[in-house]
Amino acid sequence: MDKKEIARTLEEIGTLLELKGENPFKTRAYHNAARTLEGLSDDLGLLVKEERLTEIPGVGVALAEKITELFKTGKLKYLENLKKEFPPGLPGLLCIPGLGPKKVKILFDRMEIHSLGELEYACKENRLLDLKGFGAKTQENILKGIEYTRKHQGSFRFDQAYETAEWILKAVQKMPGVLRASVGGSLRRRKEIIHDIDIVASARSGVEKIMDRFTRLSGVEEVLAKGETKSSLRIATGIQVDFRVVSDAEYPAALLYFTGNKEHNTAMRGLAKTQGLKLNEYGLFRGEKRIPLKSEEEIFEALGLAYIPPEIREAEGEIEWARKGKIPDLIEEKDIQGVFHAHSTYSDGTATIETMASAAQKLGFKYLGLSDHSQSAAYAGGLSPAKLKKQWAEIDELNRSLKGIKILKGIESDILADGSLDYPDEILKRFDFVIASIHSRFQMNEEAMTRRLIKALENPYTTMLGHKTGRLILGREGYALNVDKIIETAAKRKKIIEINASPHRLDMDWRYLKKARDKGVKFSINPDAHSPEGLKDTFYGVGIARKGWLIPADVINTMPLSQIESFLAKESPLS
Repeated sequence: MDKKEIARTLEEIGTLLELKGENPFKTRAYHNAARTLEGLSDDLGLLVKEERLTEIPGVGVALAEKITELFKTGKLKYLENLKKEFPPGLPGLLCIPGLGPKKVKILFDRMEIHSLGELEYACKENRLLDLKGFGAKTQENILKGIEYTRKHQGSFRFDQAYETAEWILKAVQKMPGVLRASVGGSLRRRKEIIHDIDIVASARSGVEKIMDRFTRLSGVEEVLAKGETKSSLRIATGIQVDFRVVSDAEYPAALLYFTGNKEHNTAMRGLAKTQGLKLNEYGLFRGEKRIPLKSEEEIFEALGLAYIPPEIREAEGEIEWARKGKIPDLIEEKDIQGVFHAHSTYSDGTATIETMASAAQKLGFKYLGLSDHSQSAAYAGGLSPAKLKKQWAEIDELNRSLKGIKILKGIESDILADGSLDYPDEILKRFDFVIASIHSRFQMNEEAMTRRLIKALENPYTTMLGHKTGRLILGREGYALNVDKIIETAAKRKKIIEINASPHRLDMDWRYLKKARDKGVKFSINPDAHSPEGLKDTFYGVGIARKGWLIPADVINTMPLSQIESFLAKESPLS
């Protein structure tokens, strides 16, 4: 290591010691030594060789030994051991402008936040507002800092990429000469993590001018490439956008090609070959002659396949099902009749119950399952029995006055460490529904966590399991658990598994939905809304449900109000 690298390492040690809460004099010694080392004019190698490091102001024997180890080996055992004392993502919070070690330590000690994604989620749920030393302005600045920090990471949540793609697509569609345009790639397949955006367009002429307009779009930070048929740029948010323009005759095949994943496309080409045809991004050919086709649907039909929706073009058996004509009619957003899992100002939501209900009604929902946090969730203003009584009275009054929508009384009950729920039975039995969720003790081993969740599912008052793995997209891996055992228990106990539609979660993972469905499990697409705007996140959950091959009958909140009330009453242990 050279002196700059060693100085950075000493700074890192000082920062980690601050996070640990070490003596300020000790932490300051590392920071001071780092600054001194950076400005050192003497030959560091010579000082190490002659064992004269202690001549540097502020460098004692212990620091000299560490500097020598770093200089000679490029590593430091002390630092490696120190890092093991912290969750891997915790030091990364220090990259956020204005968030120093003291504040990070408070977030970790008081709220168990130790990653960028967890911190962002806490801010979105307004959990920092009442935290000493923080407040609304700090929370706002942290969110801005997270956005800045994440800008160059290269991975984006679906919602971030979708919002960017939407305005770019609209701009492209309005360009003179553009005939058709669509988003392609993993975004069209509704993957939860997106690395870049693909947009495919067709034009009769004027492609050069279309490319000029594309590269001059507002918000462009950098033009990465500009060609006759393809251009790439980076938007100010950091995401790359690839834009391709083809003839209208080529458009169906191009869109097909730039939508499916690699394995799906390979299988499609192989199928075409068995029929004496050739399929590529330019079209479907018999010999050298392109077969005239106007849409993707016509390509599938020409190959003897039922239409395969973009979301399931993942090489998960969809081509074989399409050959049999058995692709199901996947769930659509219009099928959703109401939603569960919404928070109000009674816990950590930003809006009143009435405001949330009005917003849900404007979205076309017939019922809103209100589910604020339970009493042990002090970090989120969890409801004491007294607050519950007050909330229920307000819901009763609103249900008498509101027309066209009904508010259902629910709770998001914390699953405690032993698997029990966060209220006694005499309270639990009075809810219309209970969402059981884990919000603490994420570090349990697989056996203990699985046992904890199974016990919660076996509770007769549990209606559904909330955000099953606890993951936060680009923020936190799900906790260790045996997914198969959870699915089996949910099926056996006839419990609902939530598809948490928050783009921060999208949990249950779509890769497990078919397995759970085949076991007889039903699902609920829940927005986990903490604001009226959050109710719209239902859209993201529908995309995940489609990726998991779900149809309306698999999802309970496709039921109309009368049916869902009967269903909940039937599932109640009081029935």
